[in-house]
Amino acid sequence: MPSVRDRQARFATYVVYGVQGLSFASLLIQVANLQAKHRLDEGTLTLLLLIVPVFAGAGSVAAGAFAARVGSRLLLRVAQPVVAAAVVLAGLASDLALLVPALLVFGVAVGAVDAGMNMQGVAVERRYGVEVLNGFHCVWSALGMAAALWASAAAGLPLELVMALPMVLAVAGSLYAGRHLCALEEEKVPAVAEVAGRLPWRPIVPLCLAMGFLYVGDAAVSNFNTVFMKDVLEAGPRVIPLAYVAYQAATLAVRLGGDLAVRRHGPAAVVRIGGVLAALGFLGVVLAPNQVLGIVAFGLTGVGLSVVAPQSFSAAGRLDPAGTGVAIARVNLFNYVGFVVGAALVGGLADVADMRMAFAAPLVLAAAIVALAPGFEPKRARSAA
Repeated sequence: MPSVRDRQARFATYVVYGVQGLSFASLLIQVANLQAKHRLDEGTLTLLLLIVPVFAGAGSVAAGAFAARVGSRLLLRVAQPVVAAAVVLAGLASDLALLVPALLVFGVAVGAVDAGMNMQGVAVERRYGVEVLNGFHCVWSALGMAAALWASAAAGLPLELVMALPMVLAVAGSLYAGRHLCALEEEKVPAVAEVAGRLPWRPIVPLCLAMGFLYVGDAAVSNFNTVFMKDVLEAGPRVIPLAYVAYQAATLAVRLGGDLAVRRHGPAAVVRIGGVLAALGFLGVVLAPNQVLGIVAFGLTGVGLSVVAPQSFSAAGRLDPAGTGVAIARVNLFNYVGFVVGAALVGGLADVADMRMAFAAPLVLAAAIVALAPGFEPKRARSAA
C-alpha cells in the first residue's frame, strides 16, 4: 500500500515530466519559424538540430554519474530550470552566434533532466510495486501537446513571446516539484546494493536498440514535422503545428491506458504492436496526398512509438534492482543516439532526395522494433538480473 510520502513523490514526478514535455515541445515546435528567422537552408538546419542530441547525450552520461552520488532530485532541481531558460534564450537569439550556445545549453540540460526524471519514475514504480511509468510519459505528452496548441493559437505573436510565456509555468512547476521528489535514500535499495556496478550489457542491448530506433522516428517527427507540413503539404501557420498536436494527442491517448495494457498483455506484446503501428504511420506520411491525411499519419506514428520509451525504462529498472540508475542511464543514452541518427538521416535524405522519401528511413527502423520486443519480457529481465 503506497504511503502518503509515496503519493507525494509520484505527484511531483508527474509535474517534472509535464514540465519537460512543455519545455521540449516549446522549442521543437518552432523549428520552422527559427529556420525562417535565421534564413537557414536544410543542411545548416540539420547541423543545428544535431547540437541538441549530441550534447544531450553528454548531459545524460554526466547525469548518471552525478545522480549515483547525490541522487536525481538535486540533479533535477538544478537542470530543469536551465532547460526553460535555454528555450527563452533560443527564442530571443538574434543571430546564429547566440542561437548555437542556447541550443548547446538546452541539449546538456535536457539530457540531464531526461535521465533524472526517468530515475525518479522508476523509483516511484518500484515503491508502488506496479507499472506506473506510462502515466508519467502520458503527462509528458499532454504538456507537449499543450505547447503545440499554444503555438497554433498564438501564431502571429512575436516568436520570442510565444516561446517565453510557457516557460514561466515550467519554472514554477520545476521549483514546486523539486522539494517533493524521491531523495537519494528513497531511490536506492540497500538490500540488493551488492549487485551495483555489476550490471551486464547483454540484456540491455534490445532495450537500447529499441530506444534508438524509437528516437530516430521521434527525431523525424519532432524536428521535421513543421518543415514537412509547410514545404511538402503547403500548410499555413495555423495548420502547421497540428501535425505535432496529432502526434502528441495520439501518444497521450495510448499512454492513458498503457499501464493497464501492459499489466494485462505484457510489455513484449505491447511493444510489438507499437512497432507495427509506427511503421504504418510513417508509410502514411510518405504517401500523404493532403494536409488532413498527413496529420492523421503523424498521429498514427505517435500511437506506435508511444509505448516504447516507458517500457524500455521500466525494463531497465527491473534489470537494476539496486536502484543505481546505471541501466536507465545506459538506455537513455540511446535516446540521443537515435536523435542524432534521426536528424542526420532524415535531414540528409531530404537534401539528396526529398522530404517524403526521408521519412522512409524511420519507417524501416520502426518495423525493426517488432523483432526486439521479446527483450522486454519481465521473466527474461528478472532472470538476467
